[in-house]
Amino acid sequence: MKENPYDNETFFEKYRHFPRSEKGLTTAGEWPALQKLLPDFTGKRVLDLGCGFGWHCQYAAQNGAKNILGIDISSKMLEIARQKNAYSNVIYRQTAIEDYEFPENAFDIVISSLAFHYIEDFSGLYQKIYRCLVKGGNFVFSVEHPVFRQKGNKTGGIMRPTAPNNTGRLIIISRKESAKPFFWVKMSLNIIIL
Repeated sequence: MKENPYDNETFFEKYRHFPRSEKGLTTAGEWPALQKLLPDFTGKRVLDLGCGFGWHCQYAAQNGAKNILGIDISSKMLEIARQKNAYSNVIYRQTAIEDYEFPENAFDIVISSLAFHYIEDFSGLYQKIYRCLVKGGNFVFSVEHPVFRQKGNKTGGIMRPTAPNNTGRLIIISRKESAKPFFWVKMSLNIIIL
């Protein structure tokens, strides 16, 4: 089942006033670690999965991306993205991540921040992302630590890609809270896709 709490009026009204919602990436706890892992965006085609208010689309545009597609299931999130982060090379499209077509070899960079904990079938999604990336492309994402999810195991467990033989880069940033402030655990793996 696809989750979309962001179009609930009560939830969205509170969420839109979080510092990260109003001020962008500089107030997002995971941003310093994630930013260090991002590739060069110059001249690249970028897909932002679960783009929300479009802050990562803004970053890609400001750092030379050729074109950027931000997709999100929430009409309310995209309405704010179009207001706050409108660029001539950014297109926002309303669709669930799982429903996007993922055209073959269409993107140099796929990025997603704190959206995959809503996905039921990450393995299937990973195969689609693999297909839409050009050879040598980058897939960079962060996930919410399962401790923050009442439903538990959506982000837990081991992710085993099943795409054709190739080498890729998988970057995971996972959040855990042992005490305030938040501590960020980052792990960068070079993987061989079997």
